[in-house]
Amino acid sequence: MQKAPRRLLYISVIFWLLTLIGVTIVHTAEPSQSDPPVVIPMTADGVQRATVTLDSYSYSPNHLIVEAGKPVELTLTSVTTIIPHNFIIKEPAGRLSVEQDVSAGKTVTITFTPPQPGIFPIYCDKRLWPLPSHRDKGMEGKLEVR
Repeated sequence: MQKAPRRLLYISVIFWLLTLIGVTIVHTAEPSQSDPPVVIPMTADGVQRATVTLDSYSYSPNHLIVEAGKPVELTLTSVTTIIPHNFIIKEPAGRLSVEQDVSAGKTVTITFTPPQPGIFPIYCDKRLWPLPSHRDKGMEGKLEVR
């Protein structure tokens, strides 16, 4: 008697996963769009502040320009309804490392200070196994430090 409820549960989970995959395929077909670079302004308190929107496999803006040695405060807002994302910047030498999860529909504020000039990739490494990562689907950008 317990096999029937379990079977229904398995079917429900499979249907839900197929629905997610279907949503993913639709978004994958959309062309990746590149925003123009955005120079983040310095506020009176010396902090560079901006808002970044995390959508289905994109950041907007996806090219941020900041000054080295000055604090950066980013408000990360996810506008997705189901799929979580993250915001990662990793400089190979380890002097700049930012990694922040952002749940679907949530807003998170992060603060960091880029120590030196350079161009650093921004990306989301979330993935639903066995599908490609969000970065593979175009969810990436760059932080340009001057």
